[in-house]
Amino acid sequence: MTAPRPVDTLGEDLSRLAELHGVATAYRPSPDHAVPASAVAVVAVLAALGIDASTPQAIAAALAARRQELAERLLPTTVVGRHGSTPAALDALPEGTVLRIDTEQGETERIETGQGGIPASAEQLPPGVHHLTATAPDGRTAEAQLVVAPDRLPTPAGRSYGLMVQVYSLLSRHSWGMGDLGDLGELTAWAGRSLGAGFVQVNPLHAAVPGAPTDPSPYRPSSRRFPDPVYLRIEDIPEFAYVEEEDREELRGLLEQAARLRRSVLEKDALIDRDAVWELKREALERVRRVPLGPGRRAAYADFLAREGEALEDHATWCALAEAHGSDWHHWPAALRDPRSPETARARTELMDRVDFHCRLAWLTDTQLTTAQRTAREAGMPIGVVHDLAVGVHPDGADAWAQQEYFAAGMSVGAPPDAFNSLGQDWGLPPWRPDRLAASGYAPYRRLLRALFRYAGALRIDHVMGLFRLWWVPQGRPPTEGTYVRYDAEAMLAILALEASRAGSVVIGEDLGTVEPGVRETLQERGVLGTSVLWFERDWDGDGRPLAPEKWRADSLATATTHDLPPTAARLTGEHVELRNRLGLLTRPVEEERIESATDVGEWLALLSRLGLYEHATGGGRPASEEEAEIHAVHRFLLRTPARMIGVWLPDTVGDRRPQNLPGTWDQYPNWRLPVADADGRPVTLEELAASPRLHALVDVLRVGLASDTGSGSGSGPGSEGGGEEGP
Repeated sequence: MTAPRPVDTLGEDLSRLAELHGVATAYRPSPDHAVPASAVAVVAVLAALGIDASTPQAIAAALAARRQELAERLLPTTVVGRHGSTPAALDALPEGTVLRIDTEQGETERIETGQGGIPASAEQLPPGVHHLTATAPDGRTAEAQLVVAPDRLPTPAGRSYGLMVQVYSLLSRHSWGMGDLGDLGELTAWAGRSLGAGFVQVNPLHAAVPGAPTDPSPYRPSSRRFPDPVYLRIEDIPEFAYVEEEDREELRGLLEQAARLRRSVLEKDALIDRDAVWELKREALERVRRVPLGPGRRAAYADFLAREGEALEDHATWCALAEAHGSDWHHWPAALRDPRSPETARARTELMDRVDFHCRLAWLTDTQLTTAQRTAREAGMPIGVVHDLAVGVHPDGADAWAQQEYFAAGMSVGAPPDAFNSLGQDWGLPPWRPDRLAASGYAPYRRLLRALFRYAGALRIDHVMGLFRLWWVPQGRPPTEGTYVRYDAEAMLAILALEASRAGSVVIGEDLGTVEPGVRETLQERGVLGTSVLWFERDWDGDGRPLAPEKWRADSLATATTHDLPPTAARLTGEHVELRNRLGLLTRPVEEERIESATDVGEWLALLSRLGLYEHATGGGRPASEEEAEIHAVHRFLLRTPARMIGVWLPDTVGDRRPQNLPGTWDQYPNWRLPVADADGRPVTLEELAASPRLHALVDVLRVGLASDTGSGSGSGPGSEGGGEEGP
């Protein structure tokens, strides 16, 4: 008997099966050009979703099963509605269906559908995630999670500007070789009280995967749920002051080593050594932990343990096991790869002291993050700290181990080929399975957001398009052989709106690069701010010229640059081209790149000049050079737009030339390891920033511009309307 032939072409049945499971069979690198997906990729992605499509017979059986499932089910596993309206899934139920709704608030509602669908009383359900049981007249039953969310997310009450910085890059005279949460608190207090800033945006502070060396990228974390204790300010831990005498001498030695490390990082061309910092801090934390907690502190710690529950226990267990077996759980003894196995439970008991140590670190870091946000609000910031949510997690880390049932095995997130990257991108991050998320009522997503919003005045979501779809790449295949997998964006946005509203926090979506039609409009309608970067804002539907300020979006964070782009001084001078040329990253002759860069900058400078944006600031220092005058003009332009939030890249305030991250590089460039530096590459401390005439001159531009916002002709203020896909 001949074995069935594997599927290697996109037939009609495979395409239908893929569509019914949210798997795309084509993608569009541009609106007028469709590219079919690889049949091999589609089959592999379906397999990762638990669907056998390896042969024509398997496809036919899976297609029939899916159609029968959809025809017979009363409800999807998660039902989504907006507060004050009835979910469409409930209105579609047969007449006479009885609903029991056990609300998150502990109440029970019983409703029966009539000829007109669901009674109006169902529209008054409180926001939350409720349990729904439906019983149809024919005896069919269904259970589902019912998400009732506010119609829109909170948005900023007015316009403000803020500073954007990678926390590790900002050292003070108290840092241990990299910026920490004490430095963040100092920055927010100073920026709020002295500079009139409304927010400080930071890099993801998620827990990293330990290693030798540690992956420095904050966008490939071990856990997005728990923060990284490397950012702890050791001296701010209350127990630090009460270390016993036998440990105090050791602590003094560690403080001296930290001071030497800090001084070495502040030398020109020096790099941040995260591993050296963590080695010192871990030793210090071991000694501080020996100090018994007082009754109040112990009660607070107990509350934290109870609140975080199993998720914290899993995270701390992974950390303890990583100390014993290495940080890649795929190489652990087989039984320990399962977080729910009896062997893992036994190992947790045997390692309980180390598990408690890592639970304690999570608590201390959470406490200092909460303090940083409180400090920002007390300093007068209407928003405070803007935290960053990475698009995914490291495949070897704690979340990928503890939440295996929610991740698609053998898959990685990336981006398809486009005009800027013909090979596509593979970011090395396992994607969440949309079916498992829905079946759980989006439990891991809800818990993640709730944890972050506790200390975030706003949350930036990296690659926010991932709430709608993600490009899945089968393991071992190039990014060109991937395909898009769709998520329930209505549910993802409902959970986001619910948790953000509970916290009173703003949400900013990083929507740069290739964006599916309708996504930006949907995000805006729900209150998610977009991201607008000067150099990308052109009239792409017209003559391609720089976009006039009044045509920019109001519902956005407008900036001159980001952590993945050249600082403004490097862009203006063309130094970013020379850097890429030195590293051998150019795909065209360097002269072509220079001409293109100069043309791009020239067009923008011409627009700034026509708009009369080179006037000196009236409230402070004058620019000391042509470069500074151009940077001032760039930020005056951002103020002319109606954008609700104006972000200032902190290294721009002192003329730093070096990007924090250079996409497309690994060991060719020191990504994520550079301290903030001046135009000559000399690192600048927080204390020096506070005294910098160049910084204060640029801040004066922003303060004067915001003070004279009305009557500027920009149409700015609340209620005004107005490159390739970026990866981690």
